[in-house]
Amino acid sequence: MKILVIGTGAIGGLYAAKLSQVGAEVSVVCRSDYEQAKQGGIAIKSLWGDFNFKPHQVLRDVKEFSGQADFILIATKVLPEISLPDLIRPVLTPETSIAIIQNGIFIEKDLAQAFPNHHLLSIIAFVAVRKERPALVEHDGDGRLTIGEFQNPNPQKTREIFELWQKSGVPCILSEDVQFDRWKKLLWNASFNPISVVAGGLDTKQILDDPKLKNLIRNVMLEVKLLAKAQGYEISEELIDKTISDTAARKVPAITSMLLDFRASKKMEVEAILGNALRFARDKNIELPLISEFYRKLSSPSLRA
Repeated sequence: MKILVIGTGAIGGLYAAKLSQVGAEVSVVCRSDYEQAKQGGIAIKSLWGDFNFKPHQVLRDVKEFSGQADFILIATKVLPEISLPDLIRPVLTPETSIAIIQNGIFIEKDLAQAFPNHHLLSIIAFVAVRKERPALVEHDGDGRLTIGEFQNPNPQKTREIFELWQKSGVPCILSEDVQFDRWKKLLWNASFNPISVVAGGLDTKQILDDPKLKNLIRNVMLEVKLLAKAQGYEISEELIDKTISDTAARKVPAITSMLLDFRASKKMEVEAILGNALRFARDKNIELPLISEFYRKLSSPSLRA
């Protein structure tokens, strides 16, 4: 299987590397660490074992890709200024499947509208992974993938990439309703991510050790529950409690992706995680006071690390 990966940050680097371990021909588009990846590959330090990932092609730009990809795997951050359809259009063929591993809710819309006849997978990663220096990916928690058909199902191709990841040792499941799974992931993302930043740069243990912040986490999750119900999905309070207890039980506290970006003075995925949820809430005339307040604070130009 030939796979072109766009976005080789922490998540893209880790899951691309695992595919390459089991025989997939994986090419990558790199920006900031192009030279390091081209010369020496990408070092993976992982719970699943340390190794060096040598991509088939290392590219500065999508347009440099030679050949035809079976899958284009998009693992960029979800930012308003990045047009995914424009990004992949130069290398997309009628037979190419598209897969996204990204945070947020309603993030598939632009690709689905631009390419209505293409097979589109939506993939959710539950993983603690970071990339604090070029060409080095450090994975220290979880790693599960939830893989779901979003548009124009192709069970054979979906099964192929699912089985490649399984063979490589990545725990993964096939989702029957990936939109519901995105709502369940938003429980965590819409609460722990913003609170980790606005509360002063805290990891998950520090948040949950504070009774007020722990209660705030739960109340944000209740807002997500309310919003999911407006789309026909019932999130139980038992799932909310389990999400919190599972996070508390982690051997290594998680540093959220927003906090990592904030510390590095990089743009955070505020729109994908909070903004899209708020726009949906407005359409449904639902008030989300806590999420609205986090959105306001995290969108403020005065916010500095």
